[in-house]
Amino acid sequence: MANIMLHYLLFLVFFWSSFRASNGAYNVESFGAKPDGLTDSTQAFLKAWSAACGSTGPATLYVPSGSFLVKPIVFNGPCKNKILFWIDGKILAPTNYWSFGSSGFWILFYQISWVTIQGGILDARGGSFWACRNAGKVCPPGARSISFVASRNVVVSGLTSINSQIIHIAIDQCRNILLEKLKITASSLSPNTDGIHMQSSIGITITNTTIKTGDDCISIGPGSMNVRIQRITCGPGHGISVGSLAEHTHEDGVQNVTVTSAVFTGTQNGVRIKSWGRPSSGFANNIIFQNIIMKNAYNPIIIDQKYCPSGHGCPNQNSGVKISGVTYKNIRGTSATQVAMNFVCSSSNPCTGIKLQGIKLTYFNRAAATSSCVNAHGTTSGFVLPPSCF
Repeated sequence: MANIMLHYLLFLVFFWSSFRASNGAYNVESFGAKPDGLTDSTQAFLKAWSAACGSTGPATLYVPSGSFLVKPIVFNGPCKNKILFWIDGKILAPTNYWSFGSSGFWILFYQISWVTIQGGILDARGGSFWACRNAGKVCPPGARSISFVASRNVVVSGLTSINSQIIHIAIDQCRNILLEKLKITASSLSPNTDGIHMQSSIGITITNTTIKTGDDCISIGPGSMNVRIQRITCGPGHGISVGSLAEHTHEDGVQNVTVTSAVFTGTQNGVRIKSWGRPSSGFANNIIFQNIIMKNAYNPIIIDQKYCPSGHGCPNQNSGVKISGVTYKNIRGTSATQVAMNFVCSSSNPCTGIKLQGIKLTYFNRAAATSSCVNAHGTTSGFVLPPSCF
C-alpha cells in the first residue's frame, strides 16, 4: 500500500501541473454537459470518458464548477493510460428514484485501473427514496452512489458524498484501493446508507474520513483481506462492522483487518463483528481494533453471532462463522449502555483468541460498565475496565 500512496502523490502532482497547463484536456462542458443542474449531461460525461480512456498518454477528465445532472452511468475500462477524474463541481442524481431501474448503481467504474478521482460533490438526492422505504411502500431496490467493480490501483481523494439512496461507496472484486479525505453524509434515519462497503477485495485503505449516516459507517464483507482503516470519525451511524457474515452457506472469510485511530460519537455500535445464525464456510481472523475513542456509543465492543436486525424471520441456528484472533487495544471512552463489551458467539464455533489490552470504558462516566460473554474465550493484559468476562 505504500507504493499506492507514492503513486498517488506523484500522479496528483503531475496531473495538477498538466491540468493547469492544458486547462483540462477533456472538459465535460466541451462535450455538451450543462452546469445548470437540469440538463441531462449523461452522454456528455460518457463522451468525455471515452476520449480520456482512449488517450495514449495520461489524461484529465475535468468537471468544472456548477451542478451537472447525470443519470445512471457506467465508466468502462480498461483504458489506455492513467486518468485523473478531477471534479470541481457537483454531480446530481435524478430526483425520480424509479429512473434508476434495478441495476443497483448510479455511478459505476468497471474494470478500471490507475484512475484517481479528486474532489467534488456527489448528491444522490435520496430523501424521497428513503421516505418510500420508511413508509413500507413498493420501492425499487435503490442505487449505490459510486461503485468500483473488478478494478485496481484506484485513488479517491477529497470527495464528498451526500444523501445516497443506499450505500455511498461500494467496492467489489477490487485490489489496491485508497480512499482518503472523504466526507460522507446522510440522515441518521436513512435506511441501508452504509458509508463505505467492501467485499471480495484485497488491499483497501481508508483514511482521514468523516462519515455520518444511517447504517454502518464502514462495512467489511466476505472476501475482504488486507484492510487498513485509520483516522475515521463515525457518527451518527452503526459503527464499523466486519460483516454481516453467513448470509450464504458458501462464502469467503475476512482476514488481516486493522482499524486504528477512530472516534465514534453516539453510534449504535462501535467496533462490531456480526454474523447470521446459520451454517457458513465463512470466518474472521487477525482483526485488530486499536487506539479508539468512544463517545456514548451504544455497543462499544460487540461480537454478535445471532445477528438479525429486524427480529423477524431469524434463522435461530448456530453461526458457522469461525471468529479467532481478534485484538482490542487502547479503547477508551463512554458507553451509552451498561454492557460495554458484549461477546455473543456460536456454541458450535466459539470465538477464540480474543485479546483485551488497555480498555477503559465507563457507563456515562458514572455507573460501572459490565462485560458479557457467551461462548467466547480469550486473554487480558494491562488495564481492562470493565473487567473481562473470560
